[in-house]
Amino acid sequence: MADLDQFRAETRAWLEANCPAEMRTPMRSEDDACWGGRNWTFQSDAQRQWLEVMATRGWTVPDWPKEYGGGGLSAAEAKILREEMRSLGCRSPLSSFGISMLGPALLKYGTEEQKKRFLPEIARGEIRWCQGYSEPGAGSDLAGLQTKAEDKGDHWLVNGQKVWTSYADKADWIFCLVRTSTESKHGGISFLLFDMESEGVTTKPILLISGYSPFCETFFDNVRVPKDQVVGEVNKGWDVAKYLLGHEREMISGMGLGGGSSVLGKQVGPIDDPALRAEIAMFDVDALAFTAMSERFIDQLKAGEAHPAMPSMMKYAGTELNKRRHELIMAAGGSEALEWDSDRTRGGKPARDWLRTKANSIEGGTSEIQLGIVAKHILRLPGA
Repeated sequence: MADLDQFRAETRAWLEANCPAEMRTPMRSEDDACWGGRNWTFQSDAQRQWLEVMATRGWTVPDWPKEYGGGGLSAAEAKILREEMRSLGCRSPLSSFGISMLGPALLKYGTEEQKKRFLPEIARGEIRWCQGYSEPGAGSDLAGLQTKAEDKGDHWLVNGQKVWTSYADKADWIFCLVRTSTESKHGGISFLLFDMESEGVTTKPILLISGYSPFCETFFDNVRVPKDQVVGEVNKGWDVAKYLLGHEREMISGMGLGGGSSVLGKQVGPIDDPALRAEIAMFDVDALAFTAMSERFIDQLKAGEAHPAMPSMMKYAGTELNKRRHELIMAAGGSEALEWDSDRTRGGKPARDWLRTKANSIEGGTSEIQLGIVAKHILRLPGA
């Protein structure tokens, strides 16, 4: 315990000395997040500096092994780092599907060559990934995917289409589920990695109701993929996919934390309506409870003690909480919250964010699917 107390004091002192003041202010929008990658343009010198010092220390991925660009911290030390960053208001230095999804899958299923090739680049923010899972005819029934990879001897030849591919138009590489056999629905899927600049890859943005477009359609037309870019065994990619989905749902559940701004009462300011004040107070109590539950879940997940269905429970709870948050922000904002274009509302941020939350019940697995998993595997309800 004394060693952890010392680590906490040293960590706080280091963060105070190295985190720029600009990186200790709340993010105003998604544009303030640092995604990294070969085409990334830093929003400020402070953003660049914060990523560089954290990556050098291995603290963009504090619990990854040092040999792969991580910090080598224990679960207890990584938790202290999260707590001290939250206490000081430090922004995350890097937003990355490589960190939240692909990295854990590579650590478990990747070859040593794959780990050494990709993980340090992910940790340093030098490569940006997107996820090639859903297809027009394979969403909730993901194992029904039809994007095909043919064995051509020295390479795979990929043809097909993905949809709802977040930031595909900005990503450097994709981790992609493809069908390599038709003998078994789940057993004929493989997990491929390939460069988005490969010949035959094209993307088309999908405009959302919020007016923004993080999602894309992605098309593959005779894309050549080297044989050594399969993660795990050929035709056993479903195991990798399921493991990754657990981490994706953990990431999505973090929406419930509101980007660190969990105290909604402070965010919306004084409210005259007593009924609305009571709803906001109830929300803040639930948000604090969810924060505590999230910490416990992360501790269990890192220790390998989490129930396999817990990511589904957390994903459902977190996204429902996030939808509630934005419903209350809209209610507190009155008619002005409906404004769409002016600088006064930062381009209609309250309304656009509220509309964006409508997808929370769908992305990463629909709420109905998550509730079914919880009913069957956690509650063990008859007939589930």
